[in-house]
Amino acid sequence: MKVHFIAIGGSAMHNLAIALSRKGAQVTGSDDEIVEPSRSRLEKQGILPATIGWDPDKITTDLDAIILGMHAREDNPELLKAKELGIPVFSYPEYLYEQSKDKHRIVIGGSHGKTTITSMLLHAVNALGLNVDYMVGAQLEGYDCMVKLSEEAKFMILEGDEYLSSPIDRRPKFHLYRPHTAIISGIAWDHINVFPTWENYVEQFERFCELIEPGGTLVYNTTDETVNQLGQQFASRLKTQPYGVPQYRITETGTILSFEGKEYELKVFGEHNLQNLMGAMYLAEAMAISHDDFLSAMRSFTGAGKRLQKVVEKGTFTMFKDFAHSPSKLKATTKAVKEQFPNRKVVACMELHTFSSLKKEFLPHYEGAMAAADKAIVYFSPEVIAHKKLEPITKEQVKAAFGGDVIVVNETAEVLDLIQKESWNDAVLLMMSSGNFDGINYETLGESIINS
Repeated sequence: MKVHFIAIGGSAMHNLAIALSRKGAQVTGSDDEIVEPSRSRLEKQGILPATIGWDPDKITTDLDAIILGMHAREDNPELLKAKELGIPVFSYPEYLYEQSKDKHRIVIGGSHGKTTITSMLLHAVNALGLNVDYMVGAQLEGYDCMVKLSEEAKFMILEGDEYLSSPIDRRPKFHLYRPHTAIISGIAWDHINVFPTWENYVEQFERFCELIEPGGTLVYNTTDETVNQLGQQFASRLKTQPYGVPQYRITETGTILSFEGKEYELKVFGEHNLQNLMGAMYLAEAMAISHDDFLSAMRSFTGAGKRLQKVVEKGTFTMFKDFAHSPSKLKATTKAVKEQFPNRKVVACMELHTFSSLKKEFLPHYEGAMAAADKAIVYFSPEVIAHKKLEPITKEQVKAAFGGDVIVVNETAEVLDLIQKESWNDAVLLMMSSGNFDGINYETLGESIINS
């Protein structure tokens, strides 16, 4: 197979390119910018483009397929050449489906919890020595590539993102995977630049359920009212498996989970993580993994990358970083930390970074999202808002939207100043963002606190 990637440097695209190359395909690619870590990984695999930029001469009739990334535009010169020559053009999710047509596809869908559930499932698979193919949307510790493709694996685990597939394919990615076994972890309005109403957003998950293979299984979270309604709606045509919060108790080091007459000591904590764990356990059934084997494997699971990930810990101070950015994620993460450390001061700091979160009309959805914290700091960058071509927002608007005594700043220096003025005895610092607070290094910040 000869496959060419248009926009090979993307975070998802470069992983697929590496996986295909490892499978034996002849891979080429182009991009107008390739940054780290994509550059080093592509170079190590021997498929880094020799030059930066688009080159229609790379598009030749001997190519079997073109894979088109979201970063490219509809008028991309390589795409136009491919269309002219009649070469098949696939989006990223379309090609993953092509590679998994003969496998049992397990697809993880939901507005939140996808990466954690996928990580839990892969952790159990690795602990039990099973061979599966997979695609994960985030970088996980211990993996040098987040896509694996093989001829031998009977199962394909796919993280099912609801964002658009490509510049010329406006379908949500998770509509293209046609799962045999699927999960919906929760539905909280997101990607409002693409799905302008709540109803339109929910429709995407309904369609996802419709596309589950006949006789397939839908695992669904009953604690989410909208998801619960979908589960009941599809019970007549699919096998359905509800789940919720299991019986548990908090310990100093994590959680003790009680299930089917046994107890399992876990390193993860928080109701949202325990819900995710239950959902992953029922997905694992599709691979003939018993509940006991799955939960036993979870004893050594420490969490998914940037999902309540511990940065530093010393004495009575602990610092976490988390990918949380939507209202539901902020609420769940902040609540989980306060429940785990009820006798400590919890300082929660988050960055408004996504298109949705920076849109004035969406801000009211954040009401009470950080109420569980003892101190809440919200940061946003006016430059990012301008770059996204959004209407400016003010500190006052953000403060009114969140409610309570939330502190709102728009300079990273102010964020650092507020943090450094705090007393960190008997305290937890929670940094939450899908960005990076314009370059704040969490590890450096954590070390400066414990050494001060």
